[in-house]
Amino acid sequence: MMLRRLSLVLLLLSTALAACDGGGKWEDDCETTAGVIECAPDKRPPAPDLSGELLEGGSYNLTQDRGTVVVVNFWGSWCSPCRAEIDDLEQTYQATKGQGVTFLGINVRDDRDKAKAFQQGRVGYPSIVDPGSKLALNFDVPPNTIPATIILDREGRIAVVIRDAVKQDQLQPLVARVAAEAS
Repeated sequence: MMLRRLSLVLLLLSTALAACDGGGKWEDDCETTAGVIECAPDKRPPAPDLSGELLEGGSYNLTQDRGTVVVVNFWGSWCSPCRAEIDDLEQTYQATKGQGVTFLGINVRDDRDKAKAFQQGRVGYPSIVDPGSKLALNFDVPPNTIPATIILDREGRIAVVIRDAVKQDQLQPLVARVAAEAS
């Protein structure tokens, strides 16, 4: 009798916990291949609020780029894979900016001087300073998992997530595909 009650309690508890879970994360509705998560337009979640202070001064808010594809790259000057991918990011930026695409870096855990020194002469797109990693965490990018690159569609939804260093031959076709979508 006692075992039956315990089993019933455990069943009820597991059912309650499953109901609180909400059925999983948004990525569960998307396709994952070789560490790249791609979401069909009808499965894309909205990007979290994204605003902050730019490395070179001034501020940025994602709403100012509504109607364009935004490629967001989380990076740090101390991150070896970030150093390895920087030229590929810049080349992809240069190749796609005429297609209604913009890039935004988000520097994680660096002070402003180190971040500016790292980017100077390497990239033509702006970066936000995020020393507390708050923006990274809003995008579900833990600071110990950078670099990460996220492609937002023209409606500000998450279309692609890459949780690894990127190469131009991988990134550019993904960016071009999202940029080619009808808005």
